Amino acid sequence: MIYFTIFLFYAVTAIKLLFAVCLFLVLALIIVLPLSYYYLKHTYKLEKQKRGDPLSIGIFHPYANAGGGGEKVLWVALKALQEKYPNAKIYIYTGDVEFSPVEILRKVQNNLNVYIDPSKVKFVYLTKRRWIEPKMYPIFTLLGQIFGSILLGFEAISHINPDIYIETTGFIFTLPIFKYLGGCKTGCYIHYPLITKEMLRRVQSRRQVYNNRDFIVRNPILTYAKLVYYHVLAWLYCLAGFCSDATLVNSTFTLENLQILWNTPMSLVYPPCDVDHLKNIKSEQQKPQNIRILSLAQFRPEKDHLLQLQALYELREIISDNVFENVTLVMCGSCRNKDDSERVKDLRDFSKHLSLENNVEFKVNIPYEDLIEEFGKAYIGIHTMLDEHFGISVVEQMAAGLIMVAHKSGGPLLDIIETSEGSRLGFLANTAEEFAHILKYVIEARDDEITHIRERAKASCDRFSVKKFQQEFLRAVDPLFR
Repeated sequence: MIYFTIFLFYAVTAIKLLFAVCLFLVLALIIVLPLSYYYLKHTYKLEKQKRGDPLSIGIFHPYANAGGGGEKVLWVALKALQEKYPNAKIYIYTGDVEFSPVEILRKVQNNLNVYIDPSKVKFVYLTKRRWIEPKMYPIFTLLGQIFGSILLGFEAISHINPDIYIETTGFIFTLPIFKYLGGCKTGCYIHYPLITKEMLRRVQSRRQVYNNRDFIVRNPILTYAKLVYYHVLAWLYCLAGFCSDATLVNSTFTLENLQILWNTPMSLVYPPCDVDHLKNIKSEQQKPQNIRILSLAQFRPEKDHLLQLQALYELREIISDNVFENVTLVMCGSCRNKDDSERVKDLRDFSKHLSLENNVEFKVNIPYEDLIEEFGKAYIGIHTMLDEHFGISVVEQMAAGLIMVAHKSGGPLLDIIETSEGSRLGFLANTAEEFAHILKYVIEARDDEITHIRERAKASCDRFSVKKFQQEFLRAVDPLFR
């Protein structure tokens, strides 16, 4: 009996202590959170007043030096802002701490063909970029990147609190920080939704892809847990999206998926494509003896370069050896980091494994002038990313006169490539076998048929020009400047 009394005494004491701790934490949150909010808001307001810029614009782009399609949007948009608001001070939040402003702007001009006035842009270097990289989070990657982006957002606003904040990479969980703590007008340009209906469908159907691992596919409990996880993320994503005063999307694919989640007004602004001078590239009117198939995409896992090698392998099985020995797949693209460089090495090894090393060339981080040369030498273009949000490289290759074969999904399907007979602009495929048979068809097609497709495709690219993008972008963000 005495032991029971002692146990009861300690149990009651422990409960009281736990209650006291919980009460203390609740009171601390009630007091600390509002005080922290008002302190930070006052601090960021003072920083803005002391700086005294007539108009300041902050653009969040942690990988500003990557050299891909997203960066093309960044720099063309920035150039448009420079021209319309010449007195504005523009700040770029970037994590490219190893590169100087001169090096970054030189690469922008050399690789993306965009000249930026260096006197009107200032770089704000962020040291915590590693916290948004997928490799930091082996599990719950998206959730980890969300928290990482919030951390990076606080680092950004602690350096510069602008009048207008524009997010251009998809890390929209930074928007509440700048809107409610910084008092900024906020906008975002969305390249790809965090969660899409296709992602949910693939998880539900237990289909294995690069972002749905095999051990989850094989376990129904883990599949259900991942669905719940995605729905929670979608709800959080929706809340963050409400903090955007001007939302721009790059394609019908992105628009349709975001409207399901956010249900807010959005502007469809197609990315800028260098169609004007690319259309002047002289295309061969007759089929060349050496068929060069051009791939233009950053060396990231979702671009699925492996599928291109598999398609080339399948092509070898269905055409004669004499024809295939004159076929070359040219992979052009940029590497953002060490992981991308390792991916190129793996692709080289895989091409050797398939005995394709004599039919594949790798052109990594090549200057824009060299890329123009590749456009002029190529006959066919290939793009294999599943659910590509838009596809700037697809448009640019069509403008240069290449016959385009792209994945039957996302932007190429919904916005870019018409495939009905009589108005065909290119071809769409899903599997390696389909890509191979289409490549064979294009290689064997009559010259007049190829010429008709090429001319229609070139004419269709005008709707994606740089000038058109700048006009639509400035119109869409105009509410932020009123």
